[in-house]
Amino acid sequence: MTSRYKVKQAGVALGFRVAGAILLLAGLGLIAWNERRVMDYAAALARHGAPVLDLGAAGRPTAGQYGSLTRVSGVPQIVEAPRDKEFNVSAESPILIRHVEMFQWREITVGGATHYELDWVDRPIDATSFAKPAGHVNPGAFPVQGRQFEAGEVKLGNFKLSEPILRAFPGRVSVPPDEKKLPPNFAATFQRVDDALVTSSKPAHPRLGDLRVSWEAVPLQSMTVLARIDGDTLVPASNREGGDGFDVQVGERSLLDVLPALPEPPSAVLIVRLAAFLMAAVGALLLAQASRLRGDALFAIGIGAVVVTAVAGAMWLVHDAMTASVWLLFAVLGGGLAIWRVQQRTPAG
Repeated sequence: MTSRYKVKQAGVALGFRVAGAILLLAGLGLIAWNERRVMDYAAALARHGAPVLDLGAAGRPTAGQYGSLTRVSGVPQIVEAPRDKEFNVSAESPILIRHVEMFQWREITVGGATHYELDWVDRPIDATSFAKPAGHVNPGAFPVQGRQFEAGEVKLGNFKLSEPILRAFPGRVSVPPDEKKLPPNFAATFQRVDDALVTSSKPAHPRLGDLRVSWEAVPLQSMTVLARIDGDTLVPASNREGGDGFDVQVGERSLLDVLPALPEPPSAVLIVRLAAFLMAAVGALLLAQASRLRGDALFAIGIGAVVVTAVAGAMWLVHDAMTASVWLLFAVLGGGLAIWRVQQRTPAG
């Protein structure tokens, strides 16, 4: 009876050791596979050119980022709004645009027949080139010019945006002027009609030379920008092949959406690392069942940390010394924990 019990116990102990060894090796294989795909992804990014950082909305300017491409997203923050000082019109927008039109003669030729009509046009029309200039003379230069006003400072996330990027923001919304804020000279000349100012005494029947001034602004909406980091500012990347050196898209877009040539990043990297550590720790716990460290979870955690992080650190040594040093630091801490538990469980004397 005693012999059978011992055989059974030996079999159970062997089963623990086999299961523990399998789990330990599986954890090592899992961490090796995971770090290999992370390193392959980093190498693919390096082949693309400048480093690409996927900072999203929470990224902040830090040392070592200079020159890197990054994806930043969110709703732009207007720190200093654009303002048309002449008309005292402003908008919470990256860009404010003033449009000026004059009621002028236009020459229209259709099927060989030429006729003339009065219409709103955003540039002076030289009537001297008309086939029949008599009776169709236009006033000439505009007394007020169309202009574009950029915000003094616009931030996306925690980065400032340079003017070329601001000018590429899409979309336009009308900005109605406030008659009460007009300077006296313009208040006496213009009246508001819908979302514009006109000099017409009878807006429904404008006359030759009447002016119409209106404003548009870029709407505030969720944006995604891919650009180069220059200190705390996003600027066009001069070393990008073709294009403008940056990309602007409406909405929350992933890095692959704005830069489809990039390889797809590995998924669940942290989860896989944690799974590898847990497998190694459980394996160490099972292997220790036949020793005085049986059931010692802290010892198992230390051994799991040692073997997993040592393998990862050794793999990263060739590619990134900083990453390797972090992994190896955890290996040293895990080894210290395991040694401390062995000392605690060793009988005195």
